[in-house]
Amino acid sequence: MTSELLPVGLLTEVGSALEVSEGSAGLMVTVPGLVAAVSAPVVTVATGRLDRRAVLVVLIGLMGAANLASALATSFTVVLAARVLIGVSVGGFWAIAGGIALRLVPERHVPRAMAVIFGGVEAASVLGVPAGTFLGDLSGWRTAFAAVGVLGLVALTCMVFLMPAVPARQTITFAELPGVFRGNAGVRAGIALTFLVITGHFLAYTFVRPILQEGGVDPGLIGALLLVFGVAGITGNFLAGALVARWLPQTAAAISVVLTLAMVLLALAEPSVAGAAALMVLWGLGYGAVPVTLQTWILDAAPDTAEAASSLYVSTFNLSIALGALLGGLAVDGIATTSVLWIGAALALAALLVLAPARRAPTPTAAE
Repeated sequence: MTSELLPVGLLTEVGSALEVSEGSAGLMVTVPGLVAAVSAPVVTVATGRLDRRAVLVVLIGLMGAANLASALATSFTVVLAARVLIGVSVGGFWAIAGGIALRLVPERHVPRAMAVIFGGVEAASVLGVPAGTFLGDLSGWRTAFAAVGVLGLVALTCMVFLMPAVPARQTITFAELPGVFRGNAGVRAGIALTFLVITGHFLAYTFVRPILQEGGVDPGLIGALLLVFGVAGITGNFLAGALVARWLPQTAAAISVVLTLAMVLLALAEPSVAGAAALMVLWGLGYGAVPVTLQTWILDAAPDTAEAASSLYVSTFNLSIALGALLGGLAVDGIATTSVLWIGAALALAALLVLAPARRAPTPTAAE
C-alpha cells in the first residue's frame, strides 16, 4: 500500500523533476489503480492451484523491483511503466490477502484478524507515505522510491520465513466471476459502496498536498499532517474492526458521513496548522475504517466464494483509486484545486443511498 500511495506525498517534486504538471503526475496513482483493477481477477484465476504464500511472495518481489526501477527512472514514461508493475502486484496481492484471515485463524477471531491485516493499509499512511514524503523532502524523491523498494524485499524475506503455507482451496474461472456479482445482492451493494467511497476519497486525497499548500500550510509541515492522518487512520481501522461484527451497515454509514464532513469543512475553511491537523484527523478516522469495513462486507456476503468476491472488490477498489485520481487531475487542471473536495464529498455522501436498504436488512456477519 505504501508503494501505491507514495506518489501522493511526492507529486509536486516528481512533476517538477520530470517536467509534467501536477495533474499529469497524478497518473502515478491512476495507472497502478487501472492495472490493479485488471490484475486482481486475472491473478486470482491464473494462480488458482498455487500455494497462496508463494503467490504473495512473488507479488511482493515484483513490487520491490518496480520501486527500485522508479528510483532509477530518467523520464516520466519509465516511472509510469514501473507503476504498471506496481498495479499488477497490488491487485493480485489484495485479491488474495484480503481473504487470508479466513484461512489463518479460527472463525471467531476473523473480524479481529481482518483489522490486524488491514492495519497494514493504515500503517502505509502512518509510516509509509509520511516517511516517504519526509525522505523525499530531505534527500529527493528517488531516495524515497528506493527505500520502499528495499523494504519490499525485506518484507518478502519475512513472508518466506514467518508465514505458513496456505494451499489453494478452490479454483474459479473467468466465466464464473460475473455470476458471483449477479447472484449476490450483498456483493453488489459492497461493490457499489466501494466505488462511491473510494472514488470520492482518492479524487480529493491524491491532491491533498497542493490543497494544503494553497490553504496556506507550510510545505515542510505537510509530511507531519500526513502522519496525523495516518495515526487517525490506524485508530479508525481498529475501531471499525471492533464494530463491524455487530454493526456493519451502521459502521459503513458513519464512514460516509465522516468523510463527507471532513472534505466539506476543508473546502470551506482556510485553517491554521492546528485546524488542518484536526480536519486530517477526522478524515483519517473515516478513511481508516474503510478497508476493513468494506472487505468484511464482501466476505460476509460471499463466505463460500471468498477469493472470487474479493477479486471483484479489489478490482473495484483499485479502479476507483484510478478513476478518482484521474477525475481529480482533470478537476485540478481544469477547475480549481479545492473543487476535488466538493466532488469527493458528494460521492461519499451518495454512499448513503446504497446503505439505506442495507440498514433495513442487515448483512449477517462472520461472527454470527
